[in-house]
Amino acid sequence: MRLRVPALIAFPALVALSVVVTAAPSSDLSSVQRHLQSVESMTADFAQTDRAGKVLTGALTLKKPGKIRFQYEKSVPILIVGDGKSLWFLDYSVGQKQRWPIGNSPLGILLDPSRDISKIATVVPTGNPATIAIDAADPKHPEYGRISMVFARNAAAPGGLMLQGWVALDSQNNRTTIRLSNQRFNAAISDGAFQWRDPVRNSGRK
Repeated sequence: MRLRVPALIAFPALVALSVVVTAAPSSDLSSVQRHLQSVESMTADFAQTDRAGKVLTGALTLKKPGKIRFQYEKSVPILIVGDGKSLWFLDYSVGQKQRWPIGNSPLGILLDPSRDISKIATVVPTGNPATIAIDAADPKHPEYGRISMVFARNAAAPGGLMLQGWVALDSQNNRTTIRLSNQRFNAAISDGAFQWRDPVRNSGRK
C-alpha cells in the first residue's frame, strides 16, 4: 500500500499558491527574520484542514535546529517527526515510513535559525496591517516546494510576531491549511520529545 503523505510535507513539490506577490517591504521581511531567529522552541495546538474540509487536530512541538513533531489526535495513526537531520512520515496503520532531508522540506524555514529568508521569501499583501504573510521557496531548488506563512503582530511574542499558521498546496493541487493556537515560546524541551517507534516493527503503536 502506498504511504499517504499529507500536503504540509508533500513531495515531489508544492505548487505555487494562488496569491498576488509584490516586492517585499524590507521592514516586514526583517520582522519575520527576527521572529524566526528569536524562536528557539515552540509548542502549540494545531488544526489541519484539507481541501475536502476534513479537520485533524493535534499538538505541535518544535525545537531548533531541525526538530519538529506533529502529534495527531489519538484516532489518527500517523506521526510526523523531524529528528534534527531527517523529516519522517510514519503510518502506523499500515506499518510504513518515509524520510526526507529536512532541508528539502518546505518546513525547513521554521527549523533552520541561520537561514537568510530574504533569499527565499516574498511578502504577500494581506490588506490587514496587523498581519504579515510571506511566500517562501528556494529559487535554486523549486522541487523543494513552497509554503505561505501568516504572522500576527504581537509585542509580547518573540520578535514582535506570532506565527498563526501556514498553507501548502501539493503537486496534485491538494490544499492543506495549518492553524495554530495556544502558542508558547522558548521553554525547555527535551530531545526525547522527538523520538519515535518504528512502525515497521511496531505496527499500531506510537
